[in-house]
Amino acid sequence: MDAQAQPQPIIVDPHHTLPATILLCPGQGAQHVGMGQVWDLKYPTSQAVFDEADKVLGFEISKLCFNGPEDQLNRTDVAQAAIYVTSIACYRALAEQNRIGKITCAAGLSLGEFTALHLAGAFDFETGLKLVRLRGQAMQEAAQAVPSSMVALIGTDEGQAQLLCDRVLNDLPGQVLVCANFNCPGQIVLSGGLQACQHAVQLAEEMDMRATLLKVAGAFHSPLMQPAAQRLGEALDKVQWNMPHIPVLSNVTGVLHEINKVDMIKKRLVEQLTRPVRWEQSMIWAMMHIPGHFVELAPGKVLSGLMRRIDKSIKVENFAEPH
Repeated sequence: MDAQAQPQPIIVDPHHTLPATILLCPGQGAQHVGMGQVWDLKYPTSQAVFDEADKVLGFEISKLCFNGPEDQLNRTDVAQAAIYVTSIACYRALAEQNRIGKITCAAGLSLGEFTALHLAGAFDFETGLKLVRLRGQAMQEAAQAVPSSMVALIGTDEGQAQLLCDRVLNDLPGQVLVCANFNCPGQIVLSGGLQACQHAVQLAEEMDMRATLLKVAGAFHSPLMQPAAQRLGEALDKVQWNMPHIPVLSNVTGVLHEINKVDMIKKRLVEQLTRPVRWEQSMIWAMMHIPGHFVELAPGKVLSGLMRRIDKSIKVENFAEPH
């Protein structure tokens, strides 16, 4: 990827009349057929984002977002780019209408961290789109290389989840099974080889845990994603980065990136593919340290739902559709 000119940040709330904003950017799983279509139809600014994405990618991702088919939109190599584009189309329309206050922090779930970094000025739209497209392709290929899956645990804490992983690996030496997502209280996702995931579901029942094998392409946020992490790291090294002008939360650490250390941000983005996502921790950190009103960009309402489980007193304004 060639070096890009420094992106110009969109000026929000020039008269400082709105409450400060903590921006939440969706990750994979938020995609659905029809996403972004109302934004595209209602706002030329949003339509321009979808048009640019179609040109950059060389295919009409806009039509996949609006019309599907669902099975193609759900592919990791399509969904990640589609969500990135939809979130930015939503954001630009909101900013143009002066619907967003001064951004005090941005956070994104897994893939959404790239959206957050773009909106913080770390790289331009085209660079981010090419990165998330490559990321999705690399993760899809890594998933297809080894039979793998993920398991959702409900009503389980981190200690219990790790105990289950340890028991599975004791029974199946050489397999991979790790905690991959800490989304909200009582919701933990495991990731690993298909045999290990299937065994985890069986053992969970014996240990009085609720476990469900997920319909996903593969073992995201586990060591099985190392080939994808290597490809992403190589791509990141070819991109011209700028110092973010707003704070951005890291999925790996659950706290803010050191925005003056671009190499460390890149390192964390690579690590994110093989290490657990600490979304719950990052939201608690933001509530404790960052002033602002939480706003969730399109598509979907996943992050609003997670926040209700993290802290019911925190209201998230959702923009899955214009209102």
